[in-house]
Amino acid sequence: MAAYEKLQSMLDSAMKQAGEESSMLLGQGLSVAASDVLNTDRTSYLGGEDRAIYVVGVESREAYPGRFYLLFSLADTIVMSSILLGIPGPRIQEKRRLSIQEPDDVDAFGEIANQIIGSFNSVFQPKLPEKVHLKLLPPQKYVPEMDPLTEELPFPEGKYLMYRVPLEIEGHEMDMLDILLPHPLANLFDPQPEAAAEAAPPADTEAAPDECAPPESILILGDDDGRRELVQQLAPFGLHLIDAPLGADLAGLFSQGDVRIAFISLQHTTDRDLAICRRVVPMVGKGGGAVVLSAPEWTRSSVLKALKAGAKDVVMPPFDQQELTSRIGKILHH
Repeated sequence: MAAYEKLQSMLDSAMKQAGEESSMLLGQGLSVAASDVLNTDRTSYLGGEDRAIYVVGVESREAYPGRFYLLFSLADTIVMSSILLGIPGPRIQEKRRLSIQEPDDVDAFGEIANQIIGSFNSVFQPKLPEKVHLKLLPPQKYVPEMDPLTEELPFPEGKYLMYRVPLEIEGHEMDMLDILLPHPLANLFDPQPEAAAEAAPPADTEAAPDECAPPESILILGDDDGRRELVQQLAPFGLHLIDAPLGADLAGLFSQGDVRIAFISLQHTTDRDLAICRRVVPMVGKGGGAVVLSAPEWTRSSVLKALKAGAKDVVMPPFDQQELTSRIGKILHH
């Protein structure tokens, strides 16, 4: 997404600083990767969310009034608070697996959240032309199918810019942090010019969208031999191929074409490996496309997890050309 580049840069800088300062607080490295940017709303977000989340609301004051929301997985907050409390690794894993959040965890994560908002203030204040102050609001836990939805909880109805930030702590399985900003507040932080495309095109340019439409494409992601084999097998289909490693900038890749199918080649099918679906599925789905996962081995459990994560199909190398043709045809003409 080309818009809001300044805001994305500010958020990436704030999260990088928060990761560094949290590492010192925890006594263990917390690494934060660059964000991906998506559009979402509460209905769409919660409709595809089956994990318990911990919502950290942030009130922006002074010249930039509004609220935005940091959405952690509850499991991640339990890991971070437990590390801060000095709890042994095996017990942390048990607490994470069972979603055990004790009063000490709430207090400990409150310290971490305060430190994160401090990092945001230290980045936002010098980069904005007017005065701003960010204040932490009381966090809210939300467990799907258990906690009721209200107009304000776990966060208000409306449309949001979502910045999805991967978190990593060595030795622990971690998820994504989603930062949701309402469009009006995002526009205060990073004013956008009115899109010329919103105006009606002149009569003699009505055909321009088709002429300038991005090519239908297949995205192939992977860090193994399976990716190279997919490139060879998919070349005859005549669609534009976008070939990249797993860690590539997704926004940049999706700007290269109209991605109808994303093939993701994985070496393993653990929850950590399948987590990439949380990043790719929404981006492919915006254009009506689908995600297909490839791995050397699939179990019934891993297939179910892949489908639950949003994958349309799973395949295993070596690939049969006729089978690939059939599967791609079904997806493209569904």
